[in-house]
Amino acid sequence: MSQLTVVLPFALPAPEFAKELARSLNTPALAALLSRTSSHTVHPYDFAVRALPHEVWLARELGLEQAGQPAFAAAAMRGFGLDPREGTWFIVSPAHIEIARSHLMMPDLRHLQLSEAESRALFDAAVPYAEESGHHLAYGDAHTWFLRADSWAGMDTATPDTAVGMNLTDYMPAGPHALAYRKLQNEIQMLWYTDAVNAARESRRQPPVNAFWLWSGATTVLNTVVPAQAGTHAESPKSGSGPFIATFETTSWLKALGTRNLASPSEVLNITGNSLLICGNAAAPAIAADWSGWLHEMQRFEADLFVPLLAALSQGRIKQLKLVLSNRTAHTETTTTALAQRKFWRRPTLERLL
Repeated sequence: MSQLTVVLPFALPAPEFAKELARSLNTPALAALLSRTSSHTVHPYDFAVRALPHEVWLARELGLEQAGQPAFAAAAMRGFGLDPREGTWFIVSPAHIEIARSHLMMPDLRHLQLSEAESRALFDAAVPYAEESGHHLAYGDAHTWFLRADSWAGMDTATPDTAVGMNLTDYMPAGPHALAYRKLQNEIQMLWYTDAVNAARESRRQPPVNAFWLWSGATTVLNTVVPAQAGTHAESPKSGSGPFIATFETTSWLKALGTRNLASPSEVLNITGNSLLICGNAAAPAIAADWSGWLHEMQRFEADLFVPLLAALSQGRIKQLKLVLSNRTAHTETTTTALAQRKFWRRPTLERLL
Protein backbone atom coordinates (compact mmCIF):
# COMPACT_ATOMS: atom_id res chain seq x y z
CA MET A 1 0.00 0.00 0.00
CA SER A 2 1.51 3.34 -1.02
CA GLN A 3 -0.44 5.57 1.34
CA LEU A 4 -2.79 5.05 4.27
CA THR A 5 -4.67 7.79 6.09
CA VAL A 6 -6.21 6.93 9.48
CA VAL A 7 -8.85 9.26 10.94
CA LEU A 8 -9.39 8.90 14.70
CA PRO A 9 -12.16 11.19 15.97
CA PHE A 10 -11.66 12.15 19.64
CA ALA A 11 -8.26 10.44 19.84
CA LEU A 12 -6.99 13.82 21.02
CA PRO A 13 -8.02 14.10 24.67
CA ALA A 14 -9.81 17.19 25.95
CA PRO A 15 -7.13 19.86 26.57
CA GLU A 16 -7.97 20.26 30.24
CA PHE A 17 -7.30 16.54 30.90
CA ALA A 18 -4.69 15.86 28.25
CA LYS A 19 -1.55 15.76 30.43
CA GLU A 20 -3.02 13.38 32.99
CA LEU A 21 -4.55 11.12 30.31
CA ALA A 22 -1.32 10.99 28.29
CA ARG A 23 0.55 9.90 31.41
CA SER A 24 -1.96 7.06 31.86
CA LEU A 25 -1.49 5.69 28.35
CA ASN A 26 0.86 2.81 27.66
CA THR A 27 1.09 3.21 23.89
CA PRO A 28 4.72 3.05 22.71
CA ALA A 29 3.72 2.36 19.09
CA LEU A 30 1.52 5.46 19.01
CA ALA A 31 4.36 7.47 20.57
CA ALA A 32 6.71 6.35 17.79
CA LEU A 33 4.17 7.17 15.07
CA LEU A 34 3.58 10.65 16.52
CA SER A 35 7.24 11.49 17.28
CA ARG A 36 9.27 10.17 14.35
CA THR A 37 7.55 12.05 11.57
CA SER A 38 8.08 13.90 8.32
CA SER A 39 5.39 16.50 9.09
CA HIS A 40 3.04 17.53 11.87
CA THR A 41 0.44 20.30 11.81
CA VAL A 42 -2.23 21.48 14.24
CA HIS A 43 -5.46 22.96 12.86
CA PRO A 44 -7.66 24.95 15.26
CA TYR A 45 -11.44 24.66 15.19
CA ASP A 46 -13.32 26.77 12.65
CA PHE A 47 -16.17 28.26 14.67
CA ALA A 48 -17.92 29.38 11.48
CA VAL A 49 -18.73 25.74 10.68
CA ARG A 50 -21.13 23.90 12.97
CA ALA A 51 -19.36 20.57 12.58
CA LEU A 52 -16.58 18.88 14.50
CA PRO A 53 -12.99 19.12 13.22
CA HIS A 54 -12.83 15.58 11.88
CA GLU A 55 -16.17 16.03 10.10
CA VAL A 56 -14.89 19.17 8.39
CA TRP A 57 -11.69 17.34 7.40
CA LEU A 58 -13.66 14.43 5.93
CA ALA A 59 -15.98 16.73 3.99
CA ARG A 60 -13.03 18.52 2.41
CA GLU A 61 -11.05 15.36 1.75
CA LEU A 62 -14.00 13.61 0.08
CA GLY A 63 -15.17 16.66 -1.85
CA LEU A 64 -18.43 16.80 0.10
CA GLU A 65 -18.59 20.51 0.90
CA GLN A 66 -21.14 23.07 -0.29
CA ALA A 67 -20.84 26.76 0.57
CA GLY A 68 -18.03 25.89 2.98
CA GLN A 69 -20.26 23.50 4.97
CA PRO A 70 -20.11 19.67 5.18
CA ALA A 71 -22.71 18.22 2.79
CA PHE A 72 -22.84 14.48 3.46
CA ALA A 73 -26.50 13.76 2.71
CA ALA A 74 -26.39 12.81 -0.98
CA ALA A 75 -23.27 10.63 -0.64
CA ALA A 76 -24.70 8.87 2.43
CA MET A 77 -27.93 8.18 0.52
CA ARG A 78 -25.98 6.49 -2.24
CA GLY A 79 -24.22 4.41 0.37
CA PHE A 80 -27.62 3.14 1.50
CA GLY A 81 -28.55 2.34 -2.09
CA LEU A 82 -30.86 5.35 -2.44
CA ASP A 83 -30.88 7.74 -5.38
CA PRO A 84 -30.95 11.42 -4.34
CA ARG A 85 -31.47 12.56 -7.95
CA GLU A 86 -31.89 16.31 -8.16
CA GLY A 87 -32.90 18.46 -5.21
CA THR A 88 -31.75 19.36 -1.70
CA TRP A 89 -31.51 16.48 0.76
CA PHE A 90 -30.78 16.53 4.48
CA ILE A 91 -29.81 13.74 6.85
CA VAL A 92 -32.51 13.20 9.46
CA SER A 93 -31.51 11.55 12.74
CA PRO A 94 -34.27 10.33 15.09
CA ALA A 95 -33.46 11.83 18.46
CA HIS A 96 -34.39 12.26 22.09
CA ILE A 97 -34.38 15.83 23.39
CA GLU A 98 -34.69 16.53 27.09
CA ILE A 99 -35.05 19.57 29.28
CA ALA A 100 -32.01 20.40 31.38
CA ARG A 101 -32.13 22.99 34.17
CA SER A 102 -32.34 25.98 31.89
CA HIS A 103 -32.23 24.69 28.31
CA LEU A 104 -32.92 21.88 25.89
CA MET A 105 -30.20 19.32 25.29
CA MET A 106 -29.71 16.19 23.20
CA PRO A 107 -27.90 13.14 24.63
CA ASP A 108 -25.53 11.14 22.42
CA LEU A 109 -27.60 9.46 19.70
CA ARG A 110 -25.34 6.39 19.85
CA HIS A 111 -27.14 5.43 23.07
CA LEU A 112 -30.68 5.73 21.69
CA GLN A 113 -30.91 1.95 21.07
CA LEU A 114 -33.54 2.35 18.38
CA SER A 115 -34.46 -0.91 16.64
CA GLU A 116 -35.27 -1.22 12.94
CA ALA A 117 -38.90 -2.06 13.75
CA GLU A 118 -39.28 0.96 16.03
CA SER A 119 -37.60 3.29 13.56
CA ARG A 120 -39.71 2.03 10.65
CA ALA A 121 -42.92 2.57 12.61
CA LEU A 122 -41.96 6.15 13.54
CA PHE A 123 -40.78 6.82 9.98
CA ASP A 124 -44.02 5.56 8.46
CA ALA A 125 -46.04 7.70 10.86
CA ALA A 126 -44.05 10.81 9.91
CA VAL A 127 -44.19 10.35 6.11
CA PRO A 128 -47.69 11.85 5.59
CA TYR A 129 -46.79 14.94 7.62
CA ALA A 130 -43.62 15.48 5.61
CA GLU A 131 -45.46 15.02 2.31
CA GLU A 132 -48.22 17.39 3.38
CA SER A 133 -45.49 20.00 3.90
CA GLY A 134 -44.18 19.36 0.39
CA HIS A 135 -41.19 17.23 1.43
CA HIS A 136 -40.16 13.64 0.82
CA LEU A 137 -38.76 11.27 3.45
CA ALA A 138 -36.46 8.37 2.55
CA TYR A 139 -35.36 5.58 4.90
CA GLY A 140 -31.69 4.59 5.24
CA ASP A 141 -31.57 2.60 8.46
CA ALA A 142 -32.82 2.85 12.04
CA HIS A 143 -30.65 5.88 12.82
CA THR A 144 -30.39 7.57 9.44
CA TRP A 145 -33.25 8.96 7.35
CA PHE A 146 -33.25 11.59 4.63
CA LEU A 147 -35.54 14.53 3.88
CA ARG A 148 -35.85 16.31 0.55
CA ALA A 149 -36.61 20.00 1.09
CA ASP A 150 -35.56 22.00 -1.97
CA SER A 151 -36.71 25.32 -0.54
CA TRP A 152 -34.46 24.82 2.49
CA ALA A 153 -31.24 24.86 0.43
CA GLY A 154 -28.52 26.74 2.28
CA MET A 155 -30.06 26.20 5.74
CA ASP A 156 -27.33 26.40 8.39
CA THR A 157 -27.36 23.17 10.38
CA ALA A 158 -25.16 21.48 12.97
CA THR A 159 -24.01 17.88 13.03
CA PRO A 160 -25.42 15.78 15.90
CA ASP A 161 -22.05 15.26 17.60
CA THR A 162 -21.47 19.02 17.58
CA ALA A 163 -24.76 19.62 19.38
CA VAL A 164 -24.71 16.67 21.80
CA GLY A 165 -24.72 17.82 25.42
CA MET A 166 -24.86 21.49 24.46
CA ASN A 167 -27.56 24.15 24.76
CA LEU A 168 -29.60 23.34 21.64
CA THR A 169 -30.66 26.95 21.25
CA ASP A 170 -27.22 27.61 19.77
CA TYR A 171 -27.33 24.67 17.36
CA MET A 172 -30.85 24.57 15.92
CA PRO A 173 -31.13 24.94 12.11
CA ALA A 174 -30.96 28.61 11.17
CA GLY A 175 -31.90 30.63 8.12
CA PRO A 176 -34.95 31.99 6.30
CA HIS A 177 -36.76 28.63 6.42
CA ALA A 178 -35.95 27.70 10.01
CA LEU A 179 -39.53 28.51 11.03
CA ALA A 180 -40.86 25.98 8.50
CA TYR A 181 -38.49 23.39 9.92
CA ARG A 182 -39.66 24.08 13.47
CA LYS A 183 -43.30 23.79 12.38
CA LEU A 184 -42.72 20.36 10.86
CA GLN A 185 -40.69 19.33 13.89
CA ASN A 186 -43.53 20.34 16.25
CA GLU A 187 -46.15 18.47 14.22
CA ILE A 188 -44.13 15.26 14.23
CA GLN A 189 -43.26 15.66 17.90
CA MET A 190 -46.97 15.79 18.77
CA LEU A 191 -47.60 12.76 16.56
CA TRP A 192 -44.86 10.71 18.20
CA TYR A 193 -45.84 11.79 21.72
CA THR A 194 -48.73 9.31 21.72
CA ASP A 195 -47.18 6.70 19.43
CA ALA A 196 -47.20 3.10 20.63
CA VAL A 197 -43.46 2.83 19.94
CA ASN A 198 -42.69 5.50 22.53
CA ALA A 199 -45.16 4.09 25.02
CA ALA A 200 -43.39 0.73 24.78
CA ARG A 201 -39.96 2.36 25.05
CA GLU A 202 -40.95 4.28 28.19
CA SER A 203 -42.34 1.10 29.73
CA ARG A 204 -38.85 -0.36 29.29
CA ARG A 205 -37.33 2.82 30.74
CA GLN A 206 -35.83 3.80 27.42
CA PRO A 207 -35.93 7.45 26.31
CA PRO A 208 -38.74 8.25 23.87
CA VAL A 209 -37.92 9.35 20.35
CA ASN A 210 -39.45 12.81 20.55
CA ALA A 211 -37.64 14.78 17.84
CA PHE A 212 -35.59 14.54 14.67
CA TRP A 213 -32.27 16.25 14.02
CA LEU A 214 -31.86 17.80 10.55
CA TRP A 215 -28.32 18.31 9.23
CA SER A 216 -25.69 18.21 6.45
CA GLY A 217 -27.87 19.25 3.53
CA ALA A 218 -26.60 18.62 0.00
CA THR A 219 -28.03 19.95 -3.26
CA THR A 220 -27.71 17.69 -6.28
CA VAL A 221 -28.65 18.04 -9.94
CA LEU A 222 -29.08 15.35 -12.57
CA ASN A 223 -25.84 14.27 -14.25
CA THR A 224 -23.76 15.69 -11.39
CA VAL A 225 -20.42 13.91 -11.12
CA VAL A 226 -20.33 12.20 -7.72
CA PRO A 227 -16.97 12.05 -5.88
CA ALA A 228 -15.81 8.53 -6.72
CA GLN A 229 -14.42 7.87 -3.27
CA ALA A 230 -17.66 8.55 -1.41
CA GLY A 231 -20.69 6.30 -1.24
CA THR A 232 -19.32 3.66 -3.65
CA HIS A 233 -19.59 0.07 -2.59
CA ALA A 234 -17.01 -1.48 -4.89
CA GLU A 235 -14.75 -4.07 -3.31
CA SER A 236 -11.54 -2.34 -4.37
CA PRO A 237 -10.58 1.15 -5.51
CA LYS A 238 -10.31 1.80 -9.21
CA SER A 239 -7.33 3.57 -10.68
CA GLY A 240 -7.70 7.30 -10.22
CA SER A 241 -10.91 6.94 -8.22
CA GLY A 242 -9.50 8.13 -4.90
CA PRO A 243 -8.81 6.10 -1.75
CA PHE A 244 -10.55 2.94 -0.64
CA ILE A 245 -12.63 3.99 2.39
CA ALA A 246 -12.81 1.58 5.33
CA THR A 247 -14.71 2.13 8.58
CA PHE A 248 -14.52 0.61 12.05
CA GLU A 249 -17.17 1.03 14.77
CA THR A 250 -18.52 4.28 13.31
CA THR A 251 -22.03 5.68 13.17
CA SER A 252 -24.21 4.38 10.35
CA TRP A 253 -24.00 7.52 8.19
CA LEU A 254 -20.22 7.26 8.22
CA LYS A 255 -20.39 3.58 7.29
CA ALA A 256 -22.54 4.61 4.34
CA LEU A 257 -19.72 6.82 3.04
CA GLY A 258 -17.31 3.90 3.11
CA THR A 259 -16.53 0.92 0.94
CA ARG A 260 -16.15 -1.71 3.63
CA ASN A 261 -16.85 -1.94 7.36
CA LEU A 262 -14.04 -3.78 9.15
CA ALA A 263 -14.27 -6.25 12.03
CA SER A 264 -10.81 -5.10 13.19
CA PRO A 265 -8.96 -1.90 12.23
CA SER A 266 -5.84 -3.90 11.32
CA GLU A 267 -7.77 -5.44 8.39
CA VAL A 268 -7.04 -2.22 6.49
CA LEU A 269 -3.53 -3.59 5.93
CA ASN A 270 -5.00 -6.27 3.66
CA ILE A 271 -6.29 -3.63 1.23
CA THR A 272 -4.13 -2.71 -1.72
CA GLY A 273 -3.80 0.84 -3.05
CA ASN A 274 -4.35 4.15 -1.28
CA SER A 275 -6.74 3.75 1.63
CA LEU A 276 -8.59 5.84 4.19
CA LEU A 277 -9.64 4.30 7.51
CA ILE A 278 -12.13 5.98 9.87
CA CYS A 279 -12.34 4.56 13.43
CA GLY A 280 -15.18 5.80 15.62
CA ASN A 281 -14.85 3.82 18.83
CA ALA A 282 -13.20 6.58 20.92
CA ALA A 283 -16.01 9.05 20.24
CA ALA A 284 -18.72 7.86 22.65
CA PRO A 285 -16.55 7.79 25.83
CA ALA A 286 -14.94 11.14 24.96
CA ILE A 287 -18.30 12.82 24.37
CA ALA A 288 -19.51 11.44 27.71
CA ALA A 289 -16.26 12.52 29.45
CA ASP A 290 -15.81 8.86 30.38
CA TRP A 291 -12.04 9.02 30.45
CA SER A 292 -11.62 5.52 31.80
CA GLY A 293 -13.56 4.27 28.78
CA TRP A 294 -11.50 6.52 26.51
CA LEU A 295 -8.25 5.08 27.88
CA HIS A 296 -9.60 1.60 27.23
CA GLU A 297 -10.36 2.44 23.59
CA MET A 298 -6.93 3.99 23.10
CA GLN A 299 -5.31 0.82 24.46
CA ARG A 300 -7.40 -1.15 21.97
CA PHE A 301 -6.00 1.08 19.24
CA GLU A 302 -2.47 0.37 20.45
CA ALA A 303 -2.88 -3.40 20.21
CA ASP A 304 -5.16 -3.62 17.17
CA LEU A 305 -3.97 -0.67 15.07
CA PHE A 306 -0.83 1.24 16.12
CA VAL A 307 1.42 -1.82 16.62
CA PRO A 308 0.42 -3.35 13.24
CA LEU A 309 0.83 0.04 11.52
CA LEU A 310 4.31 0.55 12.94
CA ALA A 311 5.30 -2.96 11.83
CA ALA A 312 3.88 -2.39 8.34
CA LEU A 313 5.88 0.82 8.01
CA SER A 314 9.08 -0.87 9.11
CA GLN A 315 8.51 -3.72 6.63
CA GLY A 316 7.80 -1.34 3.76
CA ARG A 317 4.19 -2.50 3.38
CA ILE A 318 3.09 1.13 3.82
CA LYS A 319 5.11 3.88 2.17
CA GLN A 320 3.41 6.78 3.93
CA LEU A 321 1.04 6.92 6.91
CA LYS A 322 -1.01 9.95 7.87
CA LEU A 323 -2.77 10.10 11.25
CA VAL A 324 -5.64 12.58 11.65
CA LEU A 325 -6.52 12.93 15.34
CA SER A 326 -9.19 15.27 16.70
CA ASN A 327 -11.15 16.54 19.66
CA ARG A 328 -13.82 19.24 19.84
CA THR A 329 -11.44 22.16 19.40
CA ALA A 330 -8.79 21.04 16.91
CA HIS A 331 -7.38 18.32 14.73
CA THR A 332 -3.82 17.32 13.98
CA GLU A 333 -2.30 15.79 10.85
CA THR A 334 0.86 13.76 11.36
CA THR A 335 2.70 12.06 8.50
CA THR A 336 5.37 9.41 8.94
CA THR A 337 7.31 7.03 6.69
CA ALA A 338 9.72 4.13 7.08
CA LEU A 339 12.58 6.62 6.71
CA ALA A 340 11.14 8.90 9.39
CA GLN A 341 10.87 5.93 11.76
CA ARG A 342 14.65 5.53 11.50
CA LYS A 343 15.18 8.87 13.27
CA PHE A 344 16.35 7.08 16.40
CA TRP A 345 17.49 10.34 17.99
CA ARG A 346 13.86 11.43 18.35
CA ARG A 347 12.62 10.03 21.63
CA PRO A 348 9.08 8.60 21.27
CA THR A 349 6.64 10.62 23.40
CA LEU A 350 2.94 11.44 23.49
CA GLU A 351 3.54 15.18 23.67
CA ARG A 352 1.61 15.70 20.43
CA LEU A 353 -1.55 14.56 22.19
CA LEU A 354 -1.34 17.66 24.41
